[in-house]
Amino acid sequence: MNAYHPACCSPLDTHNPLPNVLAGAQLISTRFDPALLAEDDFARCGIAPVRGVAKRQAEYLAGRLCAREALRRVTGQASVPAVGEDRAPQWPRGVVGSITHGDNWAAALVAPEDRWRALGMDVERLLPAERAQRLQGEILTPAELLRLQDLDENARALRISLTFSVKESLFKALYPLTLTRFYFHDAELLDVDDDSVRLRLLIDLNAHWRSGAELDGQFGLFDGKVLSLVAVAA
Repeated sequence: MNAYHPACCSPLDTHNPLPNVLAGAQLISTRFDPALLAEDDFARCGIAPVRGVAKRQAEYLAGRLCAREALRRVTGQASVPAVGEDRAPQWPRGVVGSITHGDNWAAALVAPEDRWRALGMDVERLLPAERAQRLQGEILTPAELLRLQDLDENARALRISLTFSVKESLFKALYPLTLTRFYFHDAELLDVDDDSVRLRLLIDLNAHWRSGAELDGQFGLFDGKVLSLVAVAA
């Protein structure tokens, strides 16, 4: 295994902000600072470089470092997921996974395919109330907007941030199973408990995932961020 660790990333961490640990899964995270990215970090880490500004390069490198360690813990092989033509990570046979990054934090979750068919994980910085108000129409369906009416300004902003994140997680979970793209208004958040959610599809994605299908998710709040996960059991 490549022992080099770049200065732009903090030591890999096994702390899991999510409330429920998935059977057989490994979550690895790191914090990254694009200002500390060195020109030869990709080569020294043994990871194929990605084009873009320093932020894009640092978040990609951080995510792949997390994915490699998570894969090593689950499979014994420290491989790096390639990038498909659709830009989605290409996981080795026998496992499923998800990578996310935001607000200078990156994480990867990997689990055996015989326990989980798909994983979708997303981290988002919590939206300030004013920005949440501006974005709510892009993220929420009319039914979801109605459910905000009894919430105060801060609770509304949190719900909008959560809805954004869990819909991103839903897409990441279902896209590999359907190869069909869908958008914020194509699903809705039905219920929110202390740390769990229930979502419903509003369009047909394929013969197996049709409008009305419901899935559960979970989320955790930490350091001004929300991390959400939608996992489809095998």
